[in-house]
Amino acid sequence: MQDLNIRIDLKIYELNELSSSDRELVDIACEATQRSYAPYSHFSVGAAARLSNGIIVSGTNQENAAYPSGLCAERTTLFYANSQYPDQAVTVLAIAARNERGEFLENPIPPCGACRQVMLETEKRFKQPMRILLFGKKGIYELKNVGALLPLSFDASAME
Repeated sequence: MQDLNIRIDLKIYELNELSSSDRELVDIACEATQRSYAPYSHFSVGAAARLSNGIIVSGTNQENAAYPSGLCAERTTLFYANSQYPDQAVTVLAIAARNERGEFLENPIPPCGACRQVMLETEKRFKQPMRILLFGKKGIYELKNVGALLPLSFDASAME
């Protein structure tokens, strides 16, 4: 038997320690939570993506009474970016969430598994890392790429 230890490197920043461009992206993700449609979970998530051409797109979670028909903010944002700007890589993705009281979460919220897989595919599509910024009132996590969120990942190379 052999043990495998996987280490994840991330940095934790205070909001005022972020660069102005990262702070702008986090602010847009936070603002996007106001447009969330979350009448069932009352958990509002916003995401903002900076593309390689500098354009920023944002999205929110969209719920549906038939739960599987809804979509997370991360996928809404990435699918919009990839459909409207198919030749532009996503260089940074920021994610923020508010609870049912409308308060931002104390700790950063990680993306669900489905979103991580879509994030990985987006990163692989453009053959460059996508930095991830996860907002929480107690700090912002920065991950250098999607592999930090999904270290044992499945991609097209597994089917070769």
